[in-house]
Amino acid sequence: MTAYLAGDLKQFDLPLAPKGGELHQAVFKAMLAIPYGGTRTYGDLAKELNTYGQPIGQACGANPIPIVIPCHRILSANGLGGYSGDGGTETKIALLKLEGGYPFLV
Repeated sequence: MTAYLAGDLKQFDLPLAPKGGELHQAVFKAMLAIPYGGTRTYGDLAKELNTYGQPIGQACGANPIPIVIPCHRILSANGLGGYSGDGGTETKIALLKLEGGYPFLV
């Protein structure tokens, strides 16, 4: 974690087995595919997974390891959206700034 927070680690390489149903697993996999510094919207993932934005948000909220499975990289169509990890949106903003993933914040 220290290497990530120092900006030296761009992708975690850990065996992951988060709990969740089929949609949650698909959302977790989609979030893991977003590169460091990249962002997607809830709508982008909903379209990709043939669902709606609300279930995407629910899956993000159920993410048990929010830095490793980078739900901070998921934004609403017109802003930040939420963040269920410790510190809420303040942590989301800090992680996006760290990664340079939200130019309005940098």
